Amino acid sequence: MLQSRSGGARRGTAAAKSAPMSIGAVLNLLRDEFPEVTISKIRFLESEGLVEPQRTPSGYRKFTAADVERLSRVLRLQRDHYLPLRVIKEQLDALDRGEEVALPGPARPPEVIDPFDAPEGDRASAAPAHHGTDGPAGAESPRAARVGRAELLAAAEAEEEQLAEWESYGLIRPGGDGGYDAEAVAIARIVADLGRHGLEPRHLRVVKASAEREAGLVEQVVAPLRRHRNPQTRAHAEATARELATLAVRLHAALVQSALKARLR
Repeated sequence: MLQSRSGGARRGTAAAKSAPMSIGAVLNLLRDEFPEVTISKIRFLESEGLVEPQRTPSGYRKFTAADVERLSRVLRLQRDHYLPLRVIKEQLDALDRGEEVALPGPARPPEVIDPFDAPEGDRASAAPAHHGTDGPAGAESPRAARVGRAELLAAAEAEEEQLAEWESYGLIRPGGDGGYDAEAVAIARIVADLGRHGLEPRHLRVVKASAEREAGLVEQVVAPLRRHRNPQTRAHAEATARELATLAVRLHAALVQSALKARLR
């Protein structure tokens, strides 16, 4: 059955008694045991349904002691067992139903790879994938997930000339072995769909430039963690990169929708 180790969040919870807490107060409690947690991380876990704080009439979050304990458990399962959020949520839901949940055996730190080399498959991959069957949607290694040129064209329903043009604009790049990863396949499909609406690769250069700037921002945040000697800290850098990438995509989508709404009024 899931057990909570004694830690900063537990001590802080007792001190906080049962009074509702702001997200800043929760952050201070959690940082005793989880020094690298951020407000962005707490909000991300909320968006993934791992915790559901109350809201004041003005929209401010108010967390209970039970919310803090729940967040502590989520962070502990990520840190100590490298479980993806999808699996953690399933376990928490089972606990809420009164079921007993057995923890997996000790896990070794995952192999540190570039966060954008692994197949997405599951947004819950904000947690680093580990070696086993509990990785994000059973993700395979990047090498195993690569496809050839013919497979990419078939997946995107595109012609060789189109792919050559996409590559000339840097929208898609083959790997050193000439194969393409899962992200390249996804990009090819999207670019092909946009082309059917009349958007050509030259129109998408601004989108690519924006994505590269966003990736640069993420790299600035996680670079100090990735240089750390502790394998768990480096693994945390990959989880943070995935989380920030998800948030950046959400922000980009929201900004585009907002801009369109203003233009189409």
